[in-house]
Amino acid sequence: MPHATPADAVKGRVREIAFVSGHAFRLDRPADTDHLFDHPAVRARYGSDEYIPYWAELWPAARMLAKAVLAERWVLDGPEPLDALEVACGLGLPGIAALSRGLRVTFSDLDELAVRFAADNARLNGFRDFATAALDLRCPPPRRFPVVLGSDLMYEPHMAAMLATFLAAALAPGGLALIADPNRDGAKPFAHLAWKAGLPATPTFARAGVPGGERVKGTVYRVTRRDG
Repeated sequence: MPHATPADAVKGRVREIAFVSGHAFRLDRPADTDHLFDHPAVRARYGSDEYIPYWAELWPAARMLAKAVLAERWVLDGPEPLDALEVACGLGLPGIAALSRGLRVTFSDLDELAVRFAADNARLNGFRDFATAALDLRCPPPRRFPVVLGSDLMYEPHMAAMLATFLAAALAPGGLALIADPNRDGAKPFAHLAWKAGLPATPTFARAGVPGGERVKGTVYRVTRRDG
């Protein structure tokens, strides 16, 4: 079920530049994430279902995914722009990278405030042709997308199966999903679970981090739909 972190939980914004494969993307994020966790509404939500607003940080897997999006050879010669859904978009970096490559992106997240930040960040980088949606991984969208993007989605053991089920419902025939993960233990069964769902998932090595800082190793799964 979608959730909205109260806007007054954010006590200001900090702007940073995310450098990815020669591109510089501007991103605003909450200035002090501790204030998010201290807000009574956030604490209440954690007490009910252990929800934590992880979206407020720019995680290494988001950089990995943005790098993969920029490196992909997208086929953009159709009559309409190629539609992409970013799941659990957080601050929106991978979706913004997709916009820069000419895709039309729907930013989605369980937390409606995260979607607002992602939309603001897309506009901050000069993009206007995008959509937004409040979307829970447990409830697939009403239509399928030719491209699905997601990063660091398997931070709990049960989420690999949830993600495979979601992609089976959300990825269009002939489509491609790019899923980035910082090699969490919870992601280990994902490729097998995706294959069982008719979605071959090919892992490729990835690495990302803040320039001049620690580099995190991970995996980007290229997930396709097995017809029939």
